[in-house]
Amino acid sequence: MQHAVGSPLPPPHQPGHGPAAGWSPAAHHPGPGPHHQGPPPVPQGPASLPQGSAPVPQGPASLPQGPGPVPQGPAPVPPGPVPGPQGSAPVPPPPGFSGPPQHPPTAPPPPPDTTGHVRLPPGGPVPMPPAPAATTTVPDPAAATLAVLLIGPAGAGKTSVAKYWAGHRRVPTAHISLDDVREWVRSGFADPQSGWNDHSEAQYRLARRTCGFAARNFLANGISCILDDAVFPDRPVVGLGGWKRHVGPGLLPVVLLPGLDIVLERNAERTGNRRLTDEEVARIHGRMAGWYGSGLPIIDNSQLDVPGTARVLDEVLARSIASPPSW
Repeated sequence: MQHAVGSPLPPPHQPGHGPAAGWSPAAHHPGPGPHHQGPPPVPQGPASLPQGSAPVPQGPASLPQGPGPVPQGPAPVPPGPVPGPQGSAPVPPPPGFSGPPQHPPTAPPPPPDTTGHVRLPPGGPVPMPPAPAATTTVPDPAAATLAVLLIGPAGAGKTSVAKYWAGHRRVPTAHISLDDVREWVRSGFADPQSGWNDHSEAQYRLARRTCGFAARNFLANGISCILDDAVFPDRPVVGLGGWKRHVGPGLLPVVLLPGLDIVLERNAERTGNRRLTDEEVARIHGRMAGWYGSGLPIIDNSQLDVPGTARVLDEVLARSIASPPSW
């Protein structure tokens, strides 16, 4: 049976053929016949269809009405079941397909370090300086990387000479004073002037170990060091032995030992906790006399100023490098 009015329904939508498979009413009107009344009207919606007819699906609003080019290329397939023809069950995705990979959000990379990063070699024990060959000249201590321990009583001029010597060398040199490091402790400061006890000795050991670590780090990076401390010859474990353990056997000890009258005079010019009583100065100076006969080089700087003492120190160090003292 053929209806006299209306138009045939579009074929079912097939995947990959675009909306309504490119169907247009003008392309499917019946040919001339006894019932042909001209081009059939274009259906505009359900209201224009006879009763009982299914609504004509409309394509996207962006498509032109009537004949026109069909969009090329397959439509993007979303993740999940693939839609099949109308009235059929969805086609499941192939086995193992889970859609596009989901990547967790990553944090933005850190900004570049504009200051750079300098890697420093760790400090190790300072070895003994190599013995020079018999044909070589005396080494120049002003150009060598050295570790020097300047020993002397209060008022001997250790700190002044060490600062001057470190500041007038041709190579980088650091001055490390044990008294300065010991005085970093503020609250609970154990002042050795009030008597030697467990607290003052522990504080001294901590300061000496800190100075030893600092010296090793400086020396490992090509910077010479000179340390000053009032090391007593009658306490080798606490004094000289501790420095050798913390710095290394390559440490070169030198003793500054002026006369007692010079030490008393220089001590009188001091202020603060660096100034000792005359009795204490005399007692320390007497104990320091034990360095005579120890094999360590001794400089009597009673008649030398600071620059003159620094020049003599260079001479003594040149002999120590050529023939290291046994201590």
